[in-house]
Amino acid sequence: MVVGAGPNGLAAAVILARAGLRVAVFERAATIGGGARTSQLTLPGFLHDVCSAVHPLALASPFFRAFGLDRRIELLVPEISYAHPLDDGAAGFAYRDLARTVDSLGADGAAWRRMLAPLVDHAIELSEISGSQLARFPRHPGTLASLGLRALEQGSAVWNSRFRGDAASALLTGAIAHGNRPLPDVAAAAAGLVLAAHAHAAGWPIPVGGSQTIVDALAADLLAHGGVIETNADIASLAQLPRTRATLLDVTPRAFLDLAGDAVPRGYARRLRRFRYGSAAAKVDYALDGPVPWRNPELGSAVTLHLGGTRASIAAAEREVFRGRMPESPYVLVSQPSVLDASRAPTGKHVLWAYTHVPSGSDVDREAAITAQIERFAPGFRDRILASVSSTALEVEGHNPNYVGGDIASGDVSFGQLLARPTLLDPWSTPLPGVYLSSASTAPGPGVHGMAGWNAARRVLAVEFGVKAMPELSPGD
Repeated sequence: MVVGAGPNGLAAAVILARAGLRVAVFERAATIGGGARTSQLTLPGFLHDVCSAVHPLALASPFFRAFGLDRRIELLVPEISYAHPLDDGAAGFAYRDLARTVDSLGADGAAWRRMLAPLVDHAIELSEISGSQLARFPRHPGTLASLGLRALEQGSAVWNSRFRGDAASALLTGAIAHGNRPLPDVAAAAAGLVLAAHAHAAGWPIPVGGSQTIVDALAADLLAHGGVIETNADIASLAQLPRTRATLLDVTPRAFLDLAGDAVPRGYARRLRRFRYGSAAAKVDYALDGPVPWRNPELGSAVTLHLGGTRASIAAAEREVFRGRMPESPYVLVSQPSVLDASRAPTGKHVLWAYTHVPSGSDVDREAAITAQIERFAPGFRDRILASVSSTALEVEGHNPNYVGGDIASGDVSFGQLLARPTLLDPWSTPLPGVYLSSASTAPGPGVHGMAGWNAARRVLAVEFGVKAMPELSPGD
């Protein structure tokens, strides 16, 4: 039994079904997908990604590579992986081509190359490291050391020692700020450097038709191998589930304690209660009557943009959020998928996806602040808005209970919680016989990569069924 039909729950279900087991998946919502759903949120014909929109790990995740995701759905890889506008009309561009990025950054180009080239050259090893549990001895210690040294630099007070201009430092900070931590921060720097490396390796692809196509491909494979999926199935207690050899829970530690009740040993329950949830996200989806009128025209072809100005400005805003305040000039992550994927909106129209960080549990609508930040770099943006839908952090949690308080990472991504997520040793197993955790609250953490499900399923096969070898996952098998 698998509870939760998000990417991790479905990844685990696919692996177990491919291994020859009978698998049933229960999903509380009316649709599958969790953080990878697509819906017409604003107007008919406008397809919005409900949470995740751009997928840096879609071509890099060991699970998705084994699953052959790129042979099951159409993934579009933009020439510009991400971009970062500045107030004077200049901008930093992380092209998929590292050499072109280096050339565009002028005096800071050589420093960018020294920072990222060793990681880009070992991007596959990097994906294997980031998809595993860091507390275990790594398969690629040299690559891990290279990442660690750079994360220590970019996560500390000396993070400004490498770059001289604003464009390069802001460009890297935009990726680092995905970690939703007060900056500088070592864990956020490590995550940002991994994202930046993949930007110059396989790129940051988007799926044609939206993120829903990823989970639909997983579901189709599960059904083809005998699995079943039941939606509108709200499991309030483990006692509701039929007797089974193994149960995998794509839920947070907090939800697991609610499901299991008094059956959980006190010591383990105490450790799970210490698991911390991080700052949150507030989101706005826009339907536009034309492209965003960026002051710098080249930004019009970038699918992903990070807004907020200089490195110092973004760091100040993220520290404000960590202190429980709303920054006047927030960091805003923007995706404009319809510049590459025409299926997302009617002809000539566009969709825009944007979120900003807010304190956990916030009920403050941040649409005005997000719109103002976009307008700052794209004068006239407001005039392009046909319709919009805004979600507070509490509403984000309402869409997906795994996002506790609006935390879309399902748990603070601090260094300690990258090592012990949610526990140090065997984080997917629980003390309850046959019960496992497989959500983004377990190693390796957040992102649409399926690796928490992959790791949990491997553990289930080995412990519960004595199966050591992973099944073949590629299309057609």
